[in-house]
Amino acid sequence: MASHRKSRTPGARVAGIRTPALATAALTSVALLSQTAQAAPTDDDRPSLEEVEKKVGDLYRQAESATEKYNAAEEKTTKQRKRVDTLLDDVAKRTQSLNDAREELGSYAAAQYRTGAGLPDTATFLLAQTPQDLFDQRRVLDRMTGRQKDAVDDYVTQQSETMKKRKEATESLRTLTETQGDLKTAKATVQKKLADARGLLAQLTAEEKVRLAAIEKRKQEEAARKAAELARRQAEQQQAQDEAVQQGGGTSDGSGSTGSGSTGSTDTPPADSSYATKAEKALAFARAQIGKPYVWGATGPGSYDCSGLTQAAWKAAGVSLPRTTYDQVNAGTTVPVSQAQPGDLVFFYDDVTHVGLYIGNGMMIHAPKPGTYVREESIYYDGDSAIHSIVRPA
Repeated sequence: MASHRKSRTPGARVAGIRTPALATAALTSVALLSQTAQAAPTDDDRPSLEEVEKKVGDLYRQAESATEKYNAAEEKTTKQRKRVDTLLDDVAKRTQSLNDAREELGSYAAAQYRTGAGLPDTATFLLAQTPQDLFDQRRVLDRMTGRQKDAVDDYVTQQSETMKKRKEATESLRTLTETQGDLKTAKATVQKKLADARGLLAQLTAEEKVRLAAIEKRKQEEAARKAAELARRQAEQQQAQDEAVQQGGGTSDGSGSTGSGSTGSTDTPPADSSYATKAEKALAFARAQIGKPYVWGATGPGSYDCSGLTQAAWKAAGVSLPRTTYDQVNAGTTVPVSQAQPGDLVFFYDDVTHVGLYIGNGMMIHAPKPGTYVREESIYYDGDSAIHSIVRPA
C-alpha cells in the first residue's frame, strides 16, 4: 500500500525543535549579546569622579610640562635659525672674496706670461734694450713676484677660513634640524595630553559634571581660606616688626627685615623701594591681561601661557626674564612663602612647570591652563604641596 505521508518541508518545526539553520542563528545572537555585555562598561568598571579629576589634572600638568619644553625648543630654534642665517651670509661673503682672490691670482699669472717673467733670466736679458731697461724690468718683476706671493698667501688663508665657516654652518644646520624636531615632538605631546583630558571630561554625565564642579568649588574655598590665613600671618609679622622698630629705634623696610632691635630678621635680602616700584609696574601690566585666554606657547598680547605672562609682565617693568619656567626659577632670589612680596614669582610642582605673579594676601595672577583665562587666584589653588618656591626677580 502506498504511503500517504507528506515529505517534510525544509525549515519546519518537528516536535518543538528548530532546524539547524535557525539554531545556528540563535546561537550567534546569544554569542553577540554575550560579547556586548562583556564589552559594555558597568558602573563598577567606571573610574570614580575623584579618579577622573586626578587624571585630568595630571594630564593638564603633563601638557603644561610639554608646553615649557616647547617654549624652550622654540626659543632655541629661533636663536639657532638666526645663527645659521648669519653664518650663511658670512660664507657667501667669504666665497665672493675667495673668487676675487682667485681672479687676482689669474691676472698675475697672465701678466707673467705676457712679460716673460716665467722664462729663464737669459730671456729677460734679451727683452732689455739698455741696462736701465733691464734694471727697471727686474724691479717690476720683483715687485710683481712679491705681490703674487701675498696674493697666494691671502688666497690660502681665505680658503681655509671659508672652509671652516662652511663646516660651522653645516653643523649649525644640523643642530637647527634637531631643535625643530624637538619642537615638533613637544607640540605633538601637548596636543595629545589635551585631547586625552578633553576625552575624559566628555565621557562624564551631566550629573557627574555638576558633582565635579562642586568638588572644584570646595577646593577653591579651601584655597581661599589658606590664602586668608597666610595674609593674617604676614600682617601679624609686619605688625611685630613695626613694633620692634618703634621700641628699638630702627627702621623697617617692610619686607620681612628690620633694623636694630629686630625680632624677625632673616637671611632673605629685603625688597628695596626700587624693586617695589618695578613690581608695581609688572602687576599693573598683569592686571590688564585678566580675562585673556590661556594658549599654550603664547606670549601675548592677545593670549598667554603661564611663563609667557610673567615674562611679559616683568618686561613691562624693564626686567628681562627668561622664556621658560625652568629658567625663570633661577632668575632671582628664593624667599620663604611667609615673606612673599607683590611681584614675586610663585612656582609650582616638583618639575617647576607652572608660575604665577604674587599680588599679596596669598593671591596671585596667573594663566592657569587651556580652556581658562588669566585670573586672580589663591596660591594654594592646587594645595600646599603644589607650591615649589617663591622667587624674587633680580
